Amino acid sequence: MASTGSAVVVGGSMGGLLAARALSETYARVVLIDRDRLPVQPVNRRGVPQGRQLHVLLARGREAFDELFPGLTDELTSRGAPLVDLHGRVRWYNDGYVMRPPPLPLFAVGISRPLLEHAVRARVAALPGVEFLSATEVLGLSTTPDRSRVTGVRVLPHGADEDEAYTIDADLVVDAGGRASRAPVWLDQLGYPRPVEEQVRVDVTYVTRTYRRDPQHIGGLLGVLTNAVPGRPRAAVVAVREDDQFAIALAGMLGDEPPTDDEGLYEFAESLVAPEVAEVLRRAVPTSDPVKMRFPASVRRRYERLRRFPDGYLVVADALCSFNPIYGQGMTVASLEALLLRQLLAGGTEGLARRFFRGAARLIDAPWSIAVGTDLRFPEVAGARTAKVRFVNAYVHRLHRAATTDAVLGAAFLRVLNLIDPPTSLLAPGIMFRVLRGVFRGTPANRPSASTAADSHA
Repeated sequence: MASTGSAVVVGGSMGGLLAARALSETYARVVLIDRDRLPVQPVNRRGVPQGRQLHVLLARGREAFDELFPGLTDELTSRGAPLVDLHGRVRWYNDGYVMRPPPLPLFAVGISRPLLEHAVRARVAALPGVEFLSATEVLGLSTTPDRSRVTGVRVLPHGADEDEAYTIDADLVVDAGGRASRAPVWLDQLGYPRPVEEQVRVDVTYVTRTYRRDPQHIGGLLGVLTNAVPGRPRAAVVAVREDDQFAIALAGMLGDEPPTDDEGLYEFAESLVAPEVAEVLRRAVPTSDPVKMRFPASVRRRYERLRRFPDGYLVVADALCSFNPIYGQGMTVASLEALLLRQLLAGGTEGLARRFFRGAARLIDAPWSIAVGTDLRFPEVAGARTAKVRFVNAYVHRLHRAATTDAVLGAAFLRVLNLIDPPTSLLAPGIMFRVLRGVFRGTPANRPSASTAADSHA
């Protein structure tokens, strides 16, 4: 079917780029609008303040990116981004327990946000009919007289006078404006209800710094991860990336803030269960200054529950749901939403918003339950702790303990964490049997003391 009509994407960051890729197969013209003057090189930019922080593209996300942009993984590795076996080349401290490496590989790409976004933006720019409109503000939506359909956006170039604003007409407008999306405000102005907003306040602060990687660091591993537990709300990730660098992210929940001075970074790292983090900080040469960022709350906007919504308009990616960044789910979920949008558009645009929001809600359910359920282990995090949440948290903690000796459990957990398998797969009879067997065998002798706090809440 030949492409016809036009679409506008509000926001040229990762969510917008992925949406534009999906739209390009249906619409003859796709215009991406962004406030920033988009760079021609892989550098950080003002509109992506989190770009300087450590980023993770989960295994399912890498697969989805390759579905949307065939050969992207190979392109990234050719540009120096290493392919990382998450099973064999990364050490996992889950609730303080060292996971036994599973024998089968599970691959991710070690890459910085600027390089990934640069590569994807180049792919999107090469698509027929795709245009970028940078350094431009979207002022609002234009609609039919009865406001039943969105027909475009009102825009203003940076530096222009207000009377120079103009309208870009479109058959479909996709809002990929991120956490700062004005979609709820615009809907309210048009007489539509705002979506119900669910928030889980976590008050995460994280600090990222890059270091020159030596192959001898941490025994040749490509990464280390240790998570926060109740009573010890600190986490860290060491991840290899392009240019022979490690990115190290130190994170504190519930107001526990990592410092940015050298001595403070060392002390924070030495308080962690994983000694490898402090080892890299002591031995590696920094290649950047520490950069701090705060994330107050996970937010999910329930557009799928709205009974009234204008035709010709969608909301995607972080504008739909933004997750606690500790779990690294955002880009993967955005890529899955793009695949969903492409599939739905192939079947026509009738009732598109209703079909998309319902499908996206199903995609979001699993990662949202993982992130929010895990955060609710902390007594200080406000939220409903159902019997299901309490059971799952206690069960997964015991799975981590058993995974110190049972590699099958580690593989099952990482497949869920990487959004390949649903969380319910951890409750399969064979997995439950292994967890129970691990419990009856008792606590491993090498159990780190830091998991004591997690035990008290399991």
